[in-house]
Amino acid sequence: MARISFPKDFVWGTATASYQIEGAYDEDGRGLSIWDTFARTPGKVVNGDTGDVACDSYHRYEEDIALLKQLGVTSYRFSIAWPRIFPQGTGEVNEKGLDYYRRVIDGLIAAGIEPAVTLYHWDLPQALQDKGGWDNRETIDAFLAYAEVVFKAFGDKVKSWITFNETWCVSFLSNFIGVHAPGHTDLQLATNVAHHCLVAHGRAVQLYRSLNLPGQIGTTHNLSWSEPYTTRPEDVEAARRSRAWGNEWFLEPTLKGSYPQFMVDWFRGKGIEVPILEGDMETIGQPIDFIGVNFYTGGYTRYKKDSGLFDSEDVQVGFDQTFIGWNVYPEALYKVLSWLHEEYGDIPIYITENGACTDDHVAEDGGVHDAQRVDYYRKHFIQCQRLIDSGVPLKGYYAWSLLDNFEWAEGYAKRFGIVHTDYETLERTPKDSYYFIQKVISEGGFDV
Repeated sequence: MARISFPKDFVWGTATASYQIEGAYDEDGRGLSIWDTFARTPGKVVNGDTGDVACDSYHRYEEDIALLKQLGVTSYRFSIAWPRIFPQGTGEVNEKGLDYYRRVIDGLIAAGIEPAVTLYHWDLPQALQDKGGWDNRETIDAFLAYAEVVFKAFGDKVKSWITFNETWCVSFLSNFIGVHAPGHTDLQLATNVAHHCLVAHGRAVQLYRSLNLPGQIGTTHNLSWSEPYTTRPEDVEAARRSRAWGNEWFLEPTLKGSYPQFMVDWFRGKGIEVPILEGDMETIGQPIDFIGVNFYTGGYTRYKKDSGLFDSEDVQVGFDQTFIGWNVYPEALYKVLSWLHEEYGDIPIYITENGACTDDHVAEDGGVHDAQRVDYYRKHFIQCQRLIDSGVPLKGYYAWSLLDNFEWAEGYAKRFGIVHTDYETLERTPKDSYYFIQKVISEGGFDV
């Protein structure tokens, strides 16, 4: 029997996002976000679900902090809702919004849990979207004004900041594929949005540095891994393009201050140009303290002429899949983070999201026996330990998610939580996966 063990200073946490858990969409001065609008648009979200109530964490945050403390995590990653701070995106600060997050942060610190704050997890104020959203460079200035208020309000207590969550989703998933808010299907628009978000990230880093706050700042990109189906050059190149769309397209500007040229050329061949202004790339490439990686899945890809954006198609080779239809491919986590380390150097890495969607129910004995999720975590923890032993500077891991919640376009039909949420009563029930992670944290590892 082998022992999988982790360093004593390894950061263990869970993660959530404001719109997915808070509810209270119209309380204490909160303005509307693009997700309030999108969820109310017929046909956009499964069952017409909205985040109006979600997990009601706005009122139940103390209960959720107690669950975190019982779990034994040392950090909790959550996001601040921009429309709670600036209901119209700009203008007058809503002090009641700041007060809510002050209570959350103080409650976490009192419980011995370090808050890790994401500034932007997709809930753009609708008032800014009405003016063009992230396609309008004025939104960058509005983001800076919002970030400055938040940095000054909480910068003495929050030591870990993430500027953006999953810029690929903010841009391409939401503005080209169109399945997330605001739901557009325009590749040039999506490319503009991606670039402007990266500029906003860089400017937020510059702002944070100028305030001389005693913490660290980075950003989070969602990475996956596409293996070429064969060694044929066309399959190798197709897989490379598929990977690069989510990986290099965002990592290269963030960590090297440039876009991958082969992808720039590919987009240009489709009539798409990146709207780079003078100074943008230097801004985007500001040195950061860590890179956050959200990882869920990977697979195999092969060349197929005129298929999708990159003349490629995914090939199913017999992977188990989660309830949302994503491949379970733990070794891809090892591969993508090893590649990141090799390509971009010794920047500290945090897995800021990782988890599995399973079809969970409260059993007759009152428990939630999510065996597939437990197995998913166990296998990915093994890959984390392999990475550490291989010299990859993996510093922490955040399980997605603390609670079953509003799963974006899937509404309440898909569950990722390690705590079951009854959406009628809002009762929280820790699952077997919660107790598994609790044991791993308390014992510093597990036997395999």
